[in-house]
Amino acid sequence: MNDSYLEVLQQYEVETEKVRRGRGAWICERPDGMKLLKEYRGTLKRLEFEEEVLKELKNQGIQSVDQYVRNRDGELIAAALDGTKYILKDWFTDRECNLKDNREVLSCVREIGRLHRALRGIAWRDEWSLGSTMPPGLAEEMKRHSREMKRVRTFISNKRKKSEFELCVIQDFDEFYRQALEAQEGLELLGKKQGRDRLFLCHGDLDQHHVLIGNRDTAFIEFNQMHLGSQMADLYRFMRKVMEKHGWNEQLGLAMIDSYDQVLPIDGEDRECLYYLFLYPEKYWKQLNYYNNANKAWIPAKNVEKLKLLEAQQESRNQFLAKIKE
Repeated sequence: MNDSYLEVLQQYEVETEKVRRGRGAWICERPDGMKLLKEYRGTLKRLEFEEEVLKELKNQGIQSVDQYVRNRDGELIAAALDGTKYILKDWFTDRECNLKDNREVLSCVREIGRLHRALRGIAWRDEWSLGSTMPPGLAEEMKRHSREMKRVRTFISNKRKKSEFELCVIQDFDEFYRQALEAQEGLELLGKKQGRDRLFLCHGDLDQHHVLIGNRDTAFIEFNQMHLGSQMADLYRFMRKVMEKHGWNEQLGLAMIDSYDQVLPIDGEDRECLYYLFLYPEKYWKQLNYYNNANKAWIPAKNVEKLKLLEAQQESRNQFLAKIKE
């Protein structure tokens, strides 16, 4: 971090009273409320897309979301003399969702349903069609990950002397890879059947770090991955984090689905999509991806523990998958 942010703050109408570092940026105290100043490396079009959607969300009653602040010249991006680009946006001092608190988790899931319902009320515009707002489908991403998994398995199989981590990978590979293929094929068929009719605006990076709990409201932050896609992917991402923390507790998982359904009904195709998302062994792929990009001569013990935990939780995970499919 450098001091160029100080000159950037002078480009805004309202004077900043105090500044402190936080979340890799600067948290600014101003008479009009807390703001966050951070470096920005994206495009102006992307930022304009986010601003328009976030303003519409606020008009629909989703009050606590990121809102960008324009500078004195009416621009979304403010540049320092060294060329570094910055954005300023509303900020919240609320705490992150506590995944260990079941009641809080279910409350957050209901709020996610409210957010998705509001996003469905925002009509897509042709000018929003950018590379980042229309990523490849879920099945395409799964196919890429599955190819990576297979390359790692082939590499490890050709090694004469295998580490404990590599032995764990080989031991569980067939079952996880079978699930990967079933998930990607299922999502591909579902996508062809649905077409574009089931694509809506999604947050894109919805986890406990981006859902903040306040005294009166729940805030959603960091919409920099927002895109047109399946909202079930948002729900899955949040739910998976919870399920991993709770050892794939079947009752809690079903309660989350029910809580969301009370706000925004989940039909058969949504449930099928959710099933395939949970079926794909994302956590297993992440460990193989880490191995593929790391120093293979030494893999931390914690990574071995993570693979063993995946194996230990397989029965509970499979029971939960069976319940979703019912």
